[in-house]
Amino acid sequence: MDAAKNLYRSALNPLLIEPASPLPTEIAVIGAGTIGPDIGYYLKSALPDSKLYLVDVIEKPLQQAEQRIVGYTEKAIEKRKMKPERAAAVRENIVYTTDYQQIKNCQLVIEAATESIPLKQKIFETVENIVSQDAIITSNTSSIPADRIFEKMKKPQRTSITHFFAPAWRSLPVEVIAWEKGSQETLDYLFWFFAKTGKAPIITDNAICFVLDRVFDNWCNESAYLLADATASQIDKVAEEFVFAGPFFVLNLANGNPIIIETNSLQMEEGAHYQPANILASVDRWLTHRPGSPVEVSGKVKSTVRDRLLGILFSQSFDIIDRGIGTKEDLNFGCQVALGFRRGPLDLMRDLGEAEVMRIMDKFQSERPGFPMPQQAYAAYQDFKRFVLVDDVNGVKVLTIRRPQAMNALNDEVTAEILAVLKEFENDPAVKGFAITGYGTAAFSAGADIGKFPEMLGDADRSAQYARDCAKVQVYMDQMQKPVVAAVNGFALGGGLEVAIRCHDIVATQNARFQFPEITLGILPGIGGCIVPYRKWPQGATLFHEMICLGRPLKAGEAAEINMVSQIVDDHPSLISAAVEAVNDLQGKISRIPEGKIDLPEVNIPDAPKAGKQALSKEAVALTRKVIVESAAAENFNDALEIGYKGFGEIACTDAAREGISAFLERRPPNFTK
Repeated sequence: MDAAKNLYRSALNPLLIEPASPLPTEIAVIGAGTIGPDIGYYLKSALPDSKLYLVDVIEKPLQQAEQRIVGYTEKAIEKRKMKPERAAAVRENIVYTTDYQQIKNCQLVIEAATESIPLKQKIFETVENIVSQDAIITSNTSSIPADRIFEKMKKPQRTSITHFFAPAWRSLPVEVIAWEKGSQETLDYLFWFFAKTGKAPIITDNAICFVLDRVFDNWCNESAYLLADATASQIDKVAEEFVFAGPFFVLNLANGNPIIIETNSLQMEEGAHYQPANILASVDRWLTHRPGSPVEVSGKVKSTVRDRLLGILFSQSFDIIDRGIGTKEDLNFGCQVALGFRRGPLDLMRDLGEAEVMRIMDKFQSERPGFPMPQQAYAAYQDFKRFVLVDDVNGVKVLTIRRPQAMNALNDEVTAEILAVLKEFENDPAVKGFAITGYGTAAFSAGADIGKFPEMLGDADRSAQYARDCAKVQVYMDQMQKPVVAAVNGFALGGGLEVAIRCHDIVATQNARFQFPEITLGILPGIGGCIVPYRKWPQGATLFHEMICLGRPLKAGEAAEINMVSQIVDDHPSLISAAVEAVNDLQGKISRIPEGKIDLPEVNIPDAPKAGKQALSKEAVALTRKVIVESAAAENFNDALEIGYKGFGEIACTDAAREGISAFLERRPPNFTK
């Protein structure tokens, strides 16, 4: 079964969908208990001009919800994550009410009440008799299939499950459930809506516990069974190899024991092996430690716990994929951004290798018979793209970098996947060209992960080769016969900008910002950033001096004035349309990056160079200036690129680079002494 085709019938990138309705102006959240107020705060933060109704049958939770939301805004102001005027808008137009009749004009209603089917059905009966026929109604259940919850709905096609993760105002994922009576229009709208408002929605099939709760609940339940072999603190410590916080620490935070009992009891419909551990019902809080604290664990205990935790994780992962409950991409992504796994389960399998994975699974099967085992060859579970979504829009392959948790920052795997897609379809006659964009509305790509670079500091040759290796996508695009267009949807910084400028055209949204911040780290753009802009858009040379040597950001309008950006649009659908149009216009007319020497205006550097208020290293700025001047004098483009690579190697050996990179890793401002 191809889960992607079954679940994602319209697009993999939700912002490629053109919704049937605009963003809602009035929204209701039913339930002011644990998660309802957090959902409400997310909605109002994303749509501050909207009107929110927070409904409960008891007054006290509503009062507490109001206090919580006010507290969130005050904390956001204190941390400078929200301006006071926006915080005021978030707090305004929230109606805390016990009167369901007030929600009659809401276009979207999200139920977040207790996990009880009769209660939920009663709520939906009430809501459906009040709101309009066009209103969308969803449930935040973490485990109950849609057909059971919406069984009595008069118009089930306007329903779905929208499962949030704690804290709902901050956690990126939302599971949106595809079920047989829910319409494609409703599914598309919700998929688009959550992405538009800053979430990273994933679509799953209508199975008990869906995808991510199936992983989390069994991870916790198996940990409870392991208490026969180890303490809660020891189990948490072993688990910290794979997650940022162990299962018992998380259960304490969420008062989660009753949830595990409830969800695993539900999963027992699939087999008695899912029975919740008895101890979950007899313990209120677990004796464990703060994540990262030292805990003594013997080798034997560690081996026992480690194998069982990996066994249950892999078992559930195989089952999710084999049954088509979710995609490999979403399983890997969701476990990291929703459940706090350091690496996705399929990444862990890849790291361990087939033989070790099968050893773990054979042992797990003998110890815990009945749990799912892999139904396909090991290689089938590794055959997917982890970070790049590929959609087809009128013969153009749209590549979306999906790393919203890192503002779509590049790493070696991301660039390798982009390169693989370009190579896969370059000779396909049905493909006109490519558009590259970032997931969401905030960033095209906010640069590149530092990766292995810190260990190369002080080694000019290794650092220069690192730059060459990182430039494979750019060098490949330079010679492509099919056009590649950058659709810049927000920040394009550092390595992300170095990808964008090597595309054959750039289109952008109004909020696009272009910047080379490398100089603030005591380094320079080493993958062509010091060379390409001057050759493609010589009229912007003076601006590029400031961008590269002083970290100056460039707005979309400024980039358009120097022809760096060919078109500016207002929204994401227009952005993709503009990118497709640009691909069509470039058929057979790709302009190559000019060869030969180029004339440069004088590179004037202040005596005390600064990027904004941050003092820069004179040493690093001088080396950057040298690379710009020498590469402009190169007789051909490849020689100019080589000067850039070697310049990157040279600057990697400076005190400025050591201080800049150290400061970045230590999350402090750099203190450049020369």
